[in-house]
Amino acid sequence: MAYRWTNDLRRADVTPESLWLNRRQVIAGALGAGALGTIASPAMAEALKPNSWEDITSYNNYYEFGTSKEDPATNAHMLNTSGWEIEIDGMVDAPGLYSVAALTDDLTEEERIYRFRCVEAWAMVVPWNGFELKDILDKVGVQSGAKYVAFETALRPDEMPGVRYSVLDWPYREGLRLDEAMHPLTMMATGIYGKPIPNQNGAPIRLVVPWKYGFKSIKSIVRITLTDEEPPTSWNMSNRREYGFYSNVNPEVNHPRWSQATERKIGGGLFNRRQPTLMFNGYGDEVASLYEGMDLSKFF
Repeated sequence: MAYRWTNDLRRADVTPESLWLNRRQVIAGALGAGALGTIASPAMAEALKPNSWEDITSYNNYYEFGTSKEDPATNAHMLNTSGWEIEIDGMVDAPGLYSVAALTDDLTEEERIYRFRCVEAWAMVVPWNGFELKDILDKVGVQSGAKYVAFETALRPDEMPGVRYSVLDWPYREGLRLDEAMHPLTMMATGIYGKPIPNQNGAPIRLVVPWKYGFKSIKSIVRITLTDEEPPTSWNMSNRREYGFYSNVNPEVNHPRWSQATERKIGGGLFNRRQPTLMFNGYGDEVASLYEGMDLSKFF
């Protein structure tokens, strides 16, 4: 590879595990900048007291298991991740059906402490464990002429009750331009906090693209396709006006229903002030060159 990404965040910057899993605090408005630095007072410490394991894993967005926030934790146990395989096809030298182990066994697992920015204007810092996507794609051989990478999530109606409803056009689909996919920041994550990713968070393997809004980081991947055409993506197909193909974090391009100029960090309690959203989620030095000359208000 051209170079290996060097992290500028530390363990002290990481959102506590309980808060990463605890979507209840997001919905309740208990958002803030506690991901950066330490707790400032006993009162704040009390406000950030973790919920029970059952509570902190019961509020997730994963529509394949239902649209209510409690549905993923209730239903995700139904997903059988043993023997998971990913079909890799399209413009590759070695298409086929690969186990996760076959794709990653001879690669070096890394911990990447990344900022994570949701399109809903909340943010956190998360330590992922996984592998650069480029290293996986290099193993199967990307052919000349490929321009995009398409991804699909599992579609298992017997294990994913949410797909029985036409909330989206299933299966869930996402895509990246090839240079985005091959960038050193882009990874395939298999763990969080050194533990396997829970089913409701995208087990057993998901994409992580830290300069884009979180919905671009597709979960529970079963197919990767190299293509020369821009692939369809689920939220863009559902509402093209609100969700563009690129979906880069950009404080200058608002969501039609809310501003993206500021964000709240999980962990600071009710009284933490919003802070400015960083262009490309703070990764502009690494990725801005990918979009040189593009009108980012048009290609949003």
